[in-house]
Amino acid sequence: MSRRPGAAYTALMLSARARWFPVVVVVVTVLALLLAAGARSAPGVFLLPMQESLGFSRGTLSLTASLGLLVFGLAAPLSGRLMDRFGPRRVAGAGLLLVAVSFALSTRVGSELGLHLTWGLLSGLGTGLVGSVLGATVATRWFVRRRGLVVGLFGAATSAGQLLFIPLLTRWAQTVGWAQATLIVAGAALLLAPLLLALLRDRPEDVGLRPDGEVADPDAPPVAPPVPDAGVMARALRHRDFWLLSVTFFACGFTSNGIIGTHFIAYCGDLGLGATFAAGTLALMGAFNFVGTLASGYLTDRVDPRLLLAAYYVVRGLSLALLPLVPPGMAFTIFAVLFGLDYIATVPPTTALTADTFGRANVGTVYGWIFCAHQVGAALASWLGGVTRDALGSYAPAFLASAVLAVAAGALALRVTPPARRAVRAG
Repeated sequence: MSRRPGAAYTALMLSARARWFPVVVVVVTVLALLLAAGARSAPGVFLLPMQESLGFSRGTLSLTASLGLLVFGLAAPLSGRLMDRFGPRRVAGAGLLLVAVSFALSTRVGSELGLHLTWGLLSGLGTGLVGSVLGATVATRWFVRRRGLVVGLFGAATSAGQLLFIPLLTRWAQTVGWAQATLIVAGAALLLAPLLLALLRDRPEDVGLRPDGEVADPDAPPVAPPVPDAGVMARALRHRDFWLLSVTFFACGFTSNGIIGTHFIAYCGDLGLGATFAAGTLALMGAFNFVGTLASGYLTDRVDPRLLLAAYYVVRGLSLALLPLVPPGMAFTIFAVLFGLDYIATVPPTTALTADTFGRANVGTVYGWIFCAHQVGAALASWLGGVTRDALGSYAPAFLASAVLAVAAGALALRVTPPARRAVRAG
């Protein structure tokens, strides 16, 4: 069959677009995830400076951080549903604008209620619209063969957000104060929003491509993108794997963002270690998190994701159990390496199991609810960590309880349906 006039030029342009447009999508998504991760890490960094500046108790500020984490999680199914329906571009753009507004307003309030509303609820909603399911949705829409690797890259962007922002926020809090540092984050979100709206596209079909950057044949009949299943959650709620993935991700949030992300700097303060040391340790953790999450994405395309999850949770549990038992110094460096390697490494296998079980078009909705469980765990640990410290004068019981929960999650991950049986059921 001969091509239409101009078809050769069209094919050439599509070939060039195939080379660069998926890269643009990945880059702008990475930038959004970097900022969302940095904004979400701010409560842990500013916990002590805000306590000194505002005069609130650590329990009150922990409650604010907990509210932010909880709303971050509750925003995930909302964000996922909106992304499945309207696309990630508009939802993530709106989330960035809300981050800018909430962070700016939080510097102007002086009451506990105002802080809970701005620093907790609104910031949690804004970061949740951007950072919860954006990476999973973009990766599953734009990639198939390299999906695990791209999800790993997006997870690495989240860890890099901590790597970049935690030392910056710590220094800014010491030099210009937590309020001015918060305004800097708000300004960055405000600048990134129009860039994302201009460059991100919801699906490869929107620019004449197929997943993995393959050029669609101009002579072939158009292929409609996968349509989200309106009743997918009714199906998911009856599926054992949904509950197993939700419970294990609950443990993931409890043992990562919740207890370590919120309280590690304060724990170092209890030991007489400065904020700079704590931020440096978290930065080292973020660096190994970057490596571990990329490696996890690579392995997820090649290894049974259930086995990866089991290994990650057990290693995390062991590292948490050692933390309150070892003295500061080299032992903290070893903890940062071990914990960093699997801090967000659980995301690629969890996303892969979700997509394989419930379909690529439904990842936003289903993974959103699974991620919500993650953030419920994070919020609970954030709050209970502060309560435990206020009541007992030590974080050790909270760390040990987190270790037990992580090991239990590793055992539960092995009960998810094996990939071979899942393929048979899907067929």
